[in-house]
Amino acid sequence: MGTPNTGMAAGPALLSGIKLRCPRCQTGIDDLDCPACGFSIVIADGIAHALPAESVARYAQFMQDYERIRESEGRGSESEDFYLGLPYRDTSGKYREQWRMRARSYDYLARHLLDGAGRGNRILDLGAGNGWMSFRLALAGYRPCAVDLLTNDCDGLGAARHYRTRLPELFPRFQAEIRCLPFADEQFDAAVFNASFHYAEDYEASLREAMRCVKKGGVVIISDTPWYSRRESGEQMLADRRAAFRRSHGTAADSIATLGFLTDERLGRMEDALSIHWDVHRPWYGLKWAMRPLVAKCRGRREPSRFRLYAARKSA
Repeated sequence: MGTPNTGMAAGPALLSGIKLRCPRCQTGIDDLDCPACGFSIVIADGIAHALPAESVARYAQFMQDYERIRESEGRGSESEDFYLGLPYRDTSGKYREQWRMRARSYDYLARHLLDGAGRGNRILDLGAGNGWMSFRLALAGYRPCAVDLLTNDCDGLGAARHYRTRLPELFPRFQAEIRCLPFADEQFDAAVFNASFHYAEDYEASLREAMRCVKKGGVVIISDTPWYSRRESGEQMLADRRAAFRRSHGTAADSIATLGFLTDERLGRMEDALSIHWDVHRPWYGLKWAMRPLVAKCRGRREPSRFRLYAARKSA
């Protein structure tokens, strides 16, 4: 984990003035230590570790499986150029189509949902991975905060070290559980589930937590989570994926039961539960991608996933 630093000087400098609350008991934290339950946020190698011991134990197998699978897939790189090029260039050449889609989603999000009007605004990057979106947002003048479970130097928050050469200061990074975020209420202008909402165990709780953290009038965005018109199609996709993982990696990678995909029914339930309204945005990913549902139907195959952006604004 590196050398921990929990002093007063470390907190404000690395966390950019973000106000905290205990992820275990929800008490406000003035420094890094909870006065109620004694939990401490530990800063090591520039990352704020805000995952209680019981959560570390809960997610240990999930994180181990996920990291092993990502490593075997060849994710990440030893080259700084790889990270600096994302999402527009995949110098590894291994996942160019995925990154092409990520780039189009990001460009649409930045142009139409953040629109540059609030440069300087705080953006919560949920499921930040190696921090590419936070890097791009920081270059554009926003103040991002990256959150993820993984902290490794290849595919997790530790990989953000590569961005130091291009930024005046590196954005705050938190190891935290999305449904128990370590932030005080209403201090972010937007929260983006960055290709991560389908990993949620409880999607209503995760969305509610993101909504809690954004200001009144702020927006929560779900980006790059697969959508299906029929629940059965999504369930078949998950079954196919588990079988493929088991063949390739010896595990079904399902130690934690996650959402996996979206449907209109699930989106409607969230609207009802949180009294919100989803604005649905459909970036253009190209003709080949647009034709996938028709091609699958003609060939008698399972409905393919589709990707959209979902934005819900917090009532003022």
